[in-house]
Amino acid sequence: MSDSVVVDCDRCLVKSPSACGDCVVTVLLGSPPAGIEIDPDEMKALGALSDSGLVPPLRMVTAVTEPDVQAG
Repeated sequence: MSDSVVVDCDRCLVKSPSACGDCVVTVLLGSPPAGIEIDPDEMKALGALSDSGLVPPLRMVTAVTEPDVQAG
């Protein structure tokens, strides 16, 4: 099973009224938190709720660092 997801709204690259207003974190918690941890079972449950249209999806987007690739 995968690791927990840490949601830190301050690090979200799409943080804006339109993106945050349609994010499951804001919908369920009322305002963006400083950081919450969502375990794999919770992510699965949120995904099921989102897939059925009951809540919006997690909209968080964070920067991805380039992989460290070494020539062989």
